[in-house]
Amino acid sequence: MRWTKMVCGVLTSTQSIRRFPGAGGTGRWSLVKRFVGLVTIIALTVSSSLFGRAQEQGAVPVSSAIESAPAVHHDVSPPLRAMPHAQRRVGPPREIPLRPFRPSGQKSAASDPVAQQSAGFAIATTIGTNFAGIGVPNYAVNDAPADPNGAPGVDQYVQWVNEDFAVFDKGTGAMLYGPAPGNTLWTGFGGPCETDNDGDPIVQYDKIANRWVLTQFAVTGGPPFYQCVAVSTSPDATGSYNRFAFQYSNFNDYTKLGVWPDAYYVSFHMFKGSHFVGPRVCAYDRAAMLGTVARPVTQQCVQLSSIYGGLLPSDLDGMIAPPAGSPNFFLAFGTNELQLWKFHVDWTTPSNSTLAGPTLIPVASFSEACNGGVCIPQPGTKQQLDSLGDRLMYRLAYRHFSDGHEALVTNHSVNPNIGNVVAAPRWYELVNPPGQTMADGIPVLAQQGTYAPDSTDRWMGSIAMDKVGNLALGYSASSGSLHPSIRFTGRAPGDLPGFLAIETSILDGTGSQTRNLSRWGDYSGMTIDPTDDCTFWYTNQYLKTDGTDNWSTRIASFKFASCH
Repeated sequence: MRWTKMVCGVLTSTQSIRRFPGAGGTGRWSLVKRFVGLVTIIALTVSSSLFGRAQEQGAVPVSSAIESAPAVHHDVSPPLRAMPHAQRRVGPPREIPLRPFRPSGQKSAASDPVAQQSAGFAIATTIGTNFAGIGVPNYAVNDAPADPNGAPGVDQYVQWVNEDFAVFDKGTGAMLYGPAPGNTLWTGFGGPCETDNDGDPIVQYDKIANRWVLTQFAVTGGPPFYQCVAVSTSPDATGSYNRFAFQYSNFNDYTKLGVWPDAYYVSFHMFKGSHFVGPRVCAYDRAAMLGTVARPVTQQCVQLSSIYGGLLPSDLDGMIAPPAGSPNFFLAFGTNELQLWKFHVDWTTPSNSTLAGPTLIPVASFSEACNGGVCIPQPGTKQQLDSLGDRLMYRLAYRHFSDGHEALVTNHSVNPNIGNVVAAPRWYELVNPPGQTMADGIPVLAQQGTYAPDSTDRWMGSIAMDKVGNLALGYSASSGSLHPSIRFTGRAPGDLPGFLAIETSILDGTGSQTRNLSRWGDYSGMTIDPTDDCTFWYTNQYLKTDGTDNWSTRIASFKFASCH
């Protein structure tokens, strides 16, 4: 969700930030000065040949410094189930305007060279639970976009839309808690995290620690602006949380978070007023936030140039950790290329932390769907929907397989330039080079494809792989004769490279979005169940009837027959 009321300006190093409650439960407010922090020189470990190519593409090195700063406030909450719901905003639904970071979309006159124009092959998948998420009729105020995302834990599934979150029973779909305003998580915390319910939420489940990680921003009236992060103290999402607030002088839009052994890595689109400053990547000290080490909780960040678009952090799937010392991988796209960064963080000696990149990985030529904007049709209305074709879609899923190889998968929405189709998911799989890890070498593009099997438009994708390498891609689907619907497709490791199977419907929509509302989704969520590492969970939005601000969401699970 994006916020419209902003106050422009930049903090000086001596300006005071907003006040948070003092430690020790006294309830008194303490003045917290902005922490300038340790600044270290970044190491750009890019080979000379790659650097030369980056220069040819118009790229420049990233910011020359890694900035280190503490969390400006933290505490431990009571059990969530014992906290009263925060007061829900009163008033009509709002459309949150898109904050674009590209002047125009990338265009290609040619048809997509890796477009799949046939329905594909059959795959053996079984739908598990399939139940209603937050939305009409169990949600009072439907702002747009919906920002639907979620994750499964051991027994629960947590979903978060732009203002509310809920906890569900995985087996039955019964709602165990909520819907509750997102800032309920910070009840008693004080400051903007408690008072603001601004959105751009992300739900993650840290599979290594069996802990929930939930985050949204607090940006009303800033600067300063905040990222509010809650890490559960147990596998029970209704229990207590370690809570943190991190501060920024620029507007931290479109937060995306990845779980990694040494940190929680995040990316932002940073704005100063309406001006795009560039992407910012940060690492939050995971061990300190979990309480497994006794040191102050800090973040280490790098501000990149505005010549780059939105980055995604890699997010660990499965229980096999990356090779020891592996950096986190950040990915964006440029003109017919993927751009890869490697972020290595050292919490003991921050001067050893490095960000290396970008490494440029050529891909098949493509045009951004709708030139990055609005053009997706629906039946019964002239209102078209937003493609968000200007960015990679969440998540950048990483997996280290039992045979030792590594893989990254992601997707974005492109125009395949085939018939009347204006949007289709372009997907990629990157693997480690032969004889090297991803950390030591340049990832290899193993396969890529654009799924455009018929005249239906498909967009708002999310992708992941299970423990045996089956790949699943979920998305929205719409056309002049099909109401926006929720579908998925996939492939097995031995299938023809670059091709996906016949798609499966999770739910067919029965309404179109009308009355000058183009915003749709902003993101959706494909995740893997930590208990079997086989079951995929997917959540996305749809409409039951024609209208505006009347969206619903669905949560569904499925698995491939070959995964046990």
